[in-house]
Amino acid sequence: MFAFKAIVLLIWMSHFFIILSPHLSIRFINNIETRNQTMISEFILLGISDDQELQPVIFSLFLIMYLVTVFGNLLIILAVTSDSNLHNPMYFFLSNLSFTDICVSTTTIPNMLVNIQTQNHSITYKGCLNQIFFIIGLFCFENFILAAMAYDRYAAICHPLRYTVIMNSYFCGLLILLSLFISMVNALIHSLMVLHLSFCIDVEIPQFFCELTRVLNIACSNTLINNILIYISGGILAGIPISGIIFSYTRIVSSVLKISSAEGKYKAFSTCGSHLSIVSLFYGTSLGVYFSSPFTNSPKKTAAASVMYIVFPQMMNPFVYSLRNRDIKVSLKKLIGKKHCFL
Repeated sequence: MFAFKAIVLLIWMSHFFIILSPHLSIRFINNIETRNQTMISEFILLGISDDQELQPVIFSLFLIMYLVTVFGNLLIILAVTSDSNLHNPMYFFLSNLSFTDICVSTTTIPNMLVNIQTQNHSITYKGCLNQIFFIIGLFCFENFILAAMAYDRYAAICHPLRYTVIMNSYFCGLLILLSLFISMVNALIHSLMVLHLSFCIDVEIPQFFCELTRVLNIACSNTLINNILIYISGGILAGIPISGIIFSYTRIVSSVLKISSAEGKYKAFSTCGSHLSIVSLFYGTSLGVYFSSPFTNSPKKTAAASVMYIVFPQMMNPFVYSLRNRDIKVSLKKLIGKKHCFL
């Protein structure tokens, strides 16, 4: 129990360090004279629609989705931290996933809501770099968390007698810290590479947040190295977690099929249901937008489609786990019951 709390505390401290890191890096870079760079103070985020009549609808819709995302994921974190029965690797990874989902939504949606409310669609140069850093870092981190959760299910089903030895607190903490460090370094490299780009008069980004590929499209200087870096880092840092997930579930299916009773098979598969739903939601929406973008002529439609991977999965994750997971349901009922007692 003490080890679990110590690891959780260390992870939360590392999260706050990551939050401060882009500001520290940009402050450091500001002291360095960048070579032949056209200095700009802000970008213009064109958003999802230019129709003024739709702005109140878009504002209300995104505000509701943001509140649901934050409130739902906070409930998951509170349920896991307050219930000692949930102090195990699977829910430890889930609480980190929920925290990451809150950070992803907070990186993009509040700025968009402010822009709609003030009718000012500009974002500062530093603010754009911060968004690039967080979005890349958090999505990379989420990839690793989903892979760690798959490995946890593999260890629980394929090696039940050695599960507590394999998935001990220190190994889980080290896994999260290493994933966080790799994600931070990857995001920092991409952010630093943007600093070397020159921008012309046209600084309009057809998106509601600073997406790296969109920023590269409006750069005047050569972005070949940036694009090569995107493909290499994306292939490695997305390919490894996806390969880990596929490997884990291949072994899980192989082990479950060896179980003779139908009840035993159902019980084994039921522990993977929530995670498989989240994996399908996360990768399905991302790949759907990626493959549909070349066939979409309108940048506005592409911006609207990006909601499916930058907002929707983060909002749905708490529902997936609260509806499909009995332990979370019980813990949430206890948590809500305690609140009523205090009231």
